[in-house]
Amino acid sequence: MSTKIWRASGEYFKNRQKFKFTKELLADKEAHARERIFSELGSRHRVTRKKITISEVKELKLEEVTNLDLRKILGLEADFS
Repeated sequence: MSTKIWRASGEYFKNRQKFKFTKELLADKEAHARERIFSELGSRHRVTRKKITISEVKELKLEEVTNLDLRKILGLEADFS
């Protein structure tokens, strides 16, 4: 099974406020991408899973990736540092 690139978007609630998110990540399948989103948002922002709503998860082509760190990992960007 090959690793694919996914873009997940949605929103989460914290302290009676709504926050939107969009995240690009590597995962084998959509279920793994969703699990990783729940894990990362819960860990970084201390939000429970029931307060996270993932509205869309779609597979991306290499040309559609906008996250600079992910583009460097995939070899699409040269590191000039």
